[in-house]
Formats: sequence, structure tokens, C-alpha cells
Amino acid sequence: MPSVHATLSASGAHKWLKHPPTLWMEMGIPDFSSKFAAEGTAAHTLVELKLKEATEQLTKRKYNFRRKKFIENSDWFNASMDEYTDQHVDLVLEALNARPDAVLFSEQRVSYDQWAPGGFGTADTLIVDDELLDIWDFKYGKGQKVRADHNLQMMLYALGSYALVGDIYDFDTIRMNISQPRIGNMDTFEISKKDLLAWGEDVKVLADHALNGDGGTERDWDDPQTWQFYKAMGFDKSLAEYNLKIRQYKFKEANTLKPEEIQDILDQAPRIKKWLEAVEYYATQQIRNGHDIPGYKIVEGRSNRFITDKDKAQDILVKEGFTDIFTPQELLSLTKLESYVGKKKFNELLADLITKPTGKPTLVTEDDKRPAINSAAQATKDFDEE
Repeated sequence: MPSVHATLSASGAHKWLKHPPTLWMEMGIPDFSSKFAAEGTAAHTLVELKLKEATEQLTKRKYNFRRKKFIENSDWFNASMDEYTDQHVDLVLEALNARPDAVLFSEQRVSYDQWAPGGFGTADTLIVDDELLDIWDFKYGKGQKVRADHNLQMMLYALGSYALVGDIYDFDTIRMNISQPRIGNMDTFEISKKDLLAWGEDVKVLADHALNGDGGTERDWDDPQTWQFYKAMGFDKSLAEYNLKIRQYKFKEANTLKPEEIQDILDQAPRIKKWLEAVEYYATQQIRNGHDIPGYKIVEGRSNRFITDKDKAQDILVKEGFTDIFTPQELLSLTKLESYVGKKKFNELLADLITKPTGKPTLVTEDDKRPAINSAAQATKDFDEE
């Protein structure tokens, strides 16, 4: 799977199509990966292997070799992933087998550059013949149910798929399928080729707005897709103003909130929590880079000591006559050992085996007693060594 992301990416379609200036706001901010993204990438790799083996694009021998390597090198593979990817592959193969003349493309790069300059993405699976272009998108996440109906990412994939095979196959219908097996979600949406291409003309206008940083600033902040993966949320003033509307409740009836007001606050909590985290991260980066945030500084965060070689520590303590140093499973915790052995003796015996890593640079108010990390270069070094 390609690791390069288009500026007018399909995955970020909701942001730049619904709110074109978003692209300009995010300019220069690196993409953030997560364990969920890494897990999803692993699941997609497994699906690709299984589909290629099932459609004889891989021999059984090559499939077994690559599967073994994948399992050996993956931090995410387990029996559940194997089962869920099987469920998805079965659905795709059922659709393929129902159309004898259809051709399958797996992990196919598609370009919608003629509608959105530089735009491309990777369609998980395409099944195409002269009747139908069938696009499958495998979602391994289980947090939010994804719908196919006018799904903007899928619509861009559809444009790119049409550009790829539209001159070869004479289909009039495009079907988009979302398969999300971990939550039992299978959703489908169909659109005519004529309507898809008409929508593509709208995309041209919105893409131009996005690339030029214009097109209005109004955003639907109540829609999680607007802010969930928004890289500029830590310094976007319009989002801050929207979130701070919650202050209105301070000026209602004294000491009371109505049930519907409590509901409103709770409904906004996920967005506000993520926004506060983003603002804190942005402020930390600003201070790291030598800019002042009045009233705040960066200090070394707290960290815990640990024994680097428990077996060696055990041998030393036992030789010195300390025998009551075990829990049923392992050596006592460092703090309990220190209390049992005595701090002076403990340091005498185990000082070379104790380490305390540097704490992660942490944003605090200026009245915090810990010394500030004044060097931007040192702070950067500490972050990079995490």
C-alpha cells in the first residue's frame, strides 16, 4: 500500500470538499499516525494477500510464504483479524463470482487528478465489467459506523476508478460498498455514471477553492467528520470561538443547569476534550520552537525508575541474604524492594542497575516549581528521544 498521501486526499475529502479553507489551514502540518491506523494497514495487507491468492494472482506457495512473513513481522495479527478479513474477502468473492466476465483489481491506485489536481488514492478492491463498476472499501475500525450513501471518499475513488477503466468498460452504474466486519456493518450505495460525472464538475470548483484557501469559513463543528482528524484544530480561531460558547451556561440561573443544558454540554464533550488536547499540543510545540505562551513553560515530566536487569538484581540481593524479595510471579516492585532492603544498602547494591528515564517535556503553568526547559534545542532533543 502506498504511504504517500495526496494533498487533496480522498481520506480527507470531507474536510476540503465541505470546508475548502481547511487545506490551507493544515498546510505544513505533518500527518499523525496511530495504533488504529497501523492495525488497519495490517488488516488491509492481509485482505490483499487473501484476494490475490483466491483470484490466482498469487500461487499457493507464494501466498503461504508471504502470509508467514506477514504474521512473523506484524504486531497486530491475531485470530480475530484472520476471521474478520476472511469475512470481508468472502463478501468480495461472492460479488465477483456472481459476474463471470468481471475483472478484479486489488489495492488499486486511482487518480482523480482531472477533477482535483494531484488527487489520488488507493481503492481497496474494484470489480468491473460492462454492466457495473463495483468499488469495495474495507474498514477495520469498530468505533464509528461508516455509511456508503454519498460517502465523499468513495465518490472520489469512483471518479478515479472511472478514469482508470471507463474507456475499457461500458458500465452505466457505479456501486460503492463499505464493509466493516468488526461491527457487522455492510452498506451499499449506487449512482449512475452520469450523476457521478456531474458531481465531478462540482469537485473541480471546490478543489480550486481548497487549493487557493478560499470558499468561505463556515463549518459544521457539530459534525465529527469536520474536526475528528483536523490537524489545525489546536490553533483554529473559529473552532475556539465555537467551543467557548459553552461559557453561556455560567450566566444562566445561579448554581443550576437544566437537564437539556447538561445534555448539550455532554454532547459537546468529545469535541471539546480533543480540542483542548490539540491546543495543549500546539502550545507545547510553540514553546519548544522558542515562542512564548504567556503564563506557561515546558518542564521535564514525571517518570518512574525501573530495574534494568531483574535477574542480575535478584542474584545480588539473594547473595547478600535478602530472600523475601519475591511476589508469587516476580521480583518485588522497586519501591517495596528499597523499603525492605533499606535505602542506603539498596543504593549500594543496585545503583548500577537502576535507571530513571528523562520525563517527557510537559506544559505547565509558570507557578510550577519544576525548572523550565529553556533550550528549544534541548526540548526538541528530548522529544525526539522518546
